[in-house]
Amino acid sequence: MRYNKNHKKEVLIMSQNYTPEFKKKIVRLHEEEGRTYKSITAEYGVSKASISKWCSEFSKECQTDPQAKEDYDSMKENLRLKRENEELRKEIAFLKKAGGILCEGNRLEAYRFIDQHHEEFGIRWLLGRLGICPNAYYNYRKHRKADYCAQKAEVQGKIDEIYHRHNGVDGYRSMTAYLEREGYSYSPATIHKYMNTEMGLHSIVRPKKPGAKPGKPHKIFENKLGQDFHADKPNQKWCTDFTYLFLKNGDVRYNCTIIDLYDRSVVASITDRHITSDLAMRTLQKALDSQHLAKGGLILHSDQGSQYTSKAFIEFCGSVHVSQSMSKAGYPYDNAPMERYFNTLKNECTNLYEFRTEEELYQTVEEFAYVTYNHVRPHSYNRYRTPFEARCAA
Repeated sequence: MRYNKNHKKEVLIMSQNYTPEFKKKIVRLHEEEGRTYKSITAEYGVSKASISKWCSEFSKECQTDPQAKEDYDSMKENLRLKRENEELRKEIAFLKKAGGILCEGNRLEAYRFIDQHHEEFGIRWLLGRLGICPNAYYNYRKHRKADYCAQKAEVQGKIDEIYHRHNGVDGYRSMTAYLEREGYSYSPATIHKYMNTEMGLHSIVRPKKPGAKPGKPHKIFENKLGQDFHADKPNQKWCTDFTYLFLKNGDVRYNCTIIDLYDRSVVASITDRHITSDLAMRTLQKALDSQHLAKGGLILHSDQGSQYTSKAFIEFCGSVHVSQSMSKAGYPYDNAPMERYFNTLKNECTNLYEFRTEEELYQTVEEFAYVTYNHVRPHSYNRYRTPFEARCAA
């Protein structure tokens, strides 16, 4: 015995002659059950030539043997009934699913129906049932692929334009939001595939800092937020903090920013040469002037930096009726929205440029805060609306 390597599974081919019972079984599979030569060969390892020969011999036998003739007629009748039943089953299933298409007579919908159900009914059967010329359908398939490729190229061109316009800072989530604004509705998974896999466009990401170690507690005010960074209305909860920014020559500048937790909008941002309580007070005063708040009811959350625990700043907050809240010492998670904003500021703005003068730095930071961040950049907290859009919807 030997093994036929032309089939995936091993098929034993016997050198001795096949028995009459085996030959009759093979003929019955073909004549009565309608099995093709190919499927029988794959299952039983019999060559197509042998099957054809046995069927021919059986047909000749039927001409002289009444019993064989009766068996042959029975096989043909069973095959006919089987095919009629199969046709009836297809027809019933087809009418259930395609009744609307038949009533409307929409050729494009008929093509789409064939694409969707061809595995169940067969393309040739559907073409005949719907009265569609095969050439017409295959031309539609060819043109549809061309339309898909053209549309894909258009979207990828728009992705490339937005990506480089924003200096490569956009990931696939924000890119999905930008495309939505321009009338391209795609899932984030599709945009991820286009950007990362096919176009090789990856967002510029700043290396992560080492984890912060909790410092010695020096609690001046209790933490009134308790990491609840949700606000029911604008100007209910504000967060503030300082960060370091650098000029090209290595000189350090300090930015103090206040954001509103309702929509994560920047309500005030000032950059200066010194990190002092005066800078914190000027930033808070700028925020109060821009919002025109009613007295009382506003919580300002910060860390336990000396600028916020100073007597001058505490007295200033009392004079403007602002209630202070503070994070645990050395625990940045208590002020996560501010950490997130400064990470965005550096990753998408200041780290991309070299600033020769402090005026360039100050102007760039303000434009990013008040224009790009508040009015252009989609924010995941706002379901990829801008802070301005979220505030207008309040």
